[in-house]
Amino acid sequence: MVRLVMTLLVGLFVIVDVAPAFAQSNGTVLMAQAEKRRTLFDLLFGAEEPVAAPEPTQPKRTSAPAAAALPPPKPQVEKAPDATRLAVFGDSMAIDLSKALERYYAEDANLVVINQGVSSSGFVRSDYFDWDRAIDEQIAANSFDLAVVMIGVNDRQELTVNGGTLEPLSDAWNEAYQARIASFLGKLRAARKPVIWIGLPPMSKTQYSAAISKIANIQRLASFAGGAEYLDIYERFLGEDGKYSSFGPDVNGQNARMRKDDGIHFAAAGADKLAFYLSQTIKSFYRGAGTVLAAVDPLAGTDAATMLRPPYQGLGQTRLLEVAGAVIPISRVAIRADSLLTAGRNNAPAAPFTLEQLVAAPAGRVDAFGVGTVEPIAQAGGR
Repeated sequence: MVRLVMTLLVGLFVIVDVAPAFAQSNGTVLMAQAEKRRTLFDLLFGAEEPVAAPEPTQPKRTSAPAAAALPPPKPQVEKAPDATRLAVFGDSMAIDLSKALERYYAEDANLVVINQGVSSSGFVRSDYFDWDRAIDEQIAANSFDLAVVMIGVNDRQELTVNGGTLEPLSDAWNEAYQARIASFLGKLRAARKPVIWIGLPPMSKTQYSAAISKIANIQRLASFAGGAEYLDIYERFLGEDGKYSSFGPDVNGQNARMRKDDGIHFAAAGADKLAFYLSQTIKSFYRGAGTVLAAVDPLAGTDAATMLRPPYQGLGQTRLLEVAGAVIPISRVAIRADSLLTAGRNNAPAAPFTLEQLVAAPAGRVDAFGVGTVEPIAQAGGR
């Protein structure tokens, strides 16, 4: 009997002391080993009252967490009173360009950008907006020093002349359209205002892009004839495959969205890229500190002023000086002087040396060029 009682006590001790027990409190399962282990002494004589564990204390907040520091805004640069006034004329694309130019020259106190763009305007619908009259008003008010023009995305439509309508891009339409641009540029040239005409980029729709390219070509010829600088941007906004692309490298070389979803207008990155290209051409006229080189036409007041100017892209003013004879191009053949008496003769040969002179020149001389005569070698006498 005593042995049976001792066996039961030992069994209870093993169950209580060794087997894991679980207690559930407030829906949370806790391991029994987290509490004080019960012994045989506790089982026979009672256990001590459990002491509640102290609740963990949270550190007191001394202040609110500090917010992430944002970069300080760029200081606004106040434009100088005599700052160069760059006016951007044109349609909605000119409006996007003017905003990009404002960003580009934001820290230049000597240049202020004036947005003169009018949405949905062009040189075709003068009944909607007359650019000829508008430029007259701006010139009369002397509101700008340098003009940038970008226009044409709305001009693929019928043109009304003398009560009749002309089909878009027909021969008669092309002639009338170029005449309107020439009138516009003639007013700026007469006012001695430098002009930079920006070509049009490729468009997403094939037929529309082809029509816009033809319009841009007419503008190019009219710009050359009008003495304006022409900035061709077509290839700058093509993809690697030579076709239209909505994306391309930005001014930092990173791939970015260049065009908006309509496949016509520039996105912010594309407009900034165009502003960068344009800034390189603006340097031809803008020298900083409010200085602008006036567009002087050396042919003004002469019969040659009405002639069609040579179709050179860029450096328009230098080309005009070449036509006037003030600058001699390096490609002109120099006059070869046979003697001091004939050095200043009026008729220059077509080439510095004739073919007969090249053949007759002895080999080794500078004017032989490897095709001259070879002098016979004297035979040595026998011994």
